[in-house]
Amino acid sequence: MQRNSPRVLQHGVTLIEACATLAIASILVGTAAPSFERVKQKRVLDGVAGEMATDLHYVRSEAVANNEGVRISFRNLAGGTCTIIHTGAAADCQCDADGAAQCSTGAKLLKSIFYRTGAGVAVSANVASMRFDPINGTVTPAGTVTLTNANGQAIRHVVNIMGRVRSCSPGGTVKDVRAC
Repeated sequence: MQRNSPRVLQHGVTLIEACATLAIASILVGTAAPSFERVKQKRVLDGVAGEMATDLHYVRSEAVANNEGVRISFRNLAGGTCTIIHTGAAADCQCDADGAAQCSTGAKLLKSIFYRTGAGVAVSANVASMRFDPINGTVTPAGTVTLTNANGQAIRHVVNIMGRVRSCSPGGTVKDVRAC
């Protein structure tokens, strides 16, 4: 006579099933991680470009509101780029090696930002300083500010003589921004 043993129902997963699932999940995460990094770098570029455009509009509005010439100055340092919004002459405000801004001879510091090298976005300008006129809202000289991330994507803000800001992407490297 043969004995029939009752079947035991299995609860959970075997070690082989768990390893196979872990291997598949690792492959999926490994292929998705670089695209997440590109998306993150694009978002950082968008944020810094948006802040720069807002600062350029702010400089113009401060000049008109206070009936006083206001400047945005760009200082290239070993550790990055310092952007200073201030009154007075171009040479009245400087940044130290850590990016902290100081003004002298009666100039008033309104805002300063330090963009560290390697922090995600590089800032460059084709002029050292732009002065916004309080009477007409015009800018002298007109200039261009370019922001570039590690992927080579760039957004350029072109400030015309009337103080208006136009944004574009050199070579169309940023999809959501008009190419220039």
